[in-house]
Amino acid sequence: MVDVSAKKATARVARAQARVRLSAAAAKAVRAAHLKKGDALATAQVAGILAAKQTAALIPLTHPIPLSSVDVRFAWERNVLVVEAQARTNAQTGVEMEALVAVAIAALTIYDMTKSLDRGVRIETLALVEKSGGKSGHWTAVE
Repeated sequence: MVDVSAKKATARVARAQARVRLSAAAAKAVRAAHLKKGDALATAQVAGILAAKQTAALIPLTHPIPLSSVDVRFAWERNVLVVEAQARTNAQTGVEMEALVAVAIAALTIYDMTKSLDRGVRIETLALVEKSGGKSGHWTAVE
């Protein structure tokens, strides 16, 4: 684990995104919240937030950090569900892994809840899209 004890705590924000490609039938069921297991979006949102809070237990050598906020949101692009997570902290190290874990677990939750309708669900382009704070300042992914 990297020693961050000499670093100053600063406000830090990270945003990550994943794309979940669904069949038309699975996308329709998710939109209508008509799945055997319930409302996939609400469940995935809670799963992503809970996962972000467990990042240090899931990813070796990450620092446990106090999260000020974790937000998981969804948008549709036809039959592709865009999952986005934003995590905030005031800490000595960044919050990128928490945002990435949140979006990954939210996407996996969508997969789990739709697999009975569509075994071909694909999670695509899991990526950090923006971060700010700390020594390196602001960074945005180039598309």
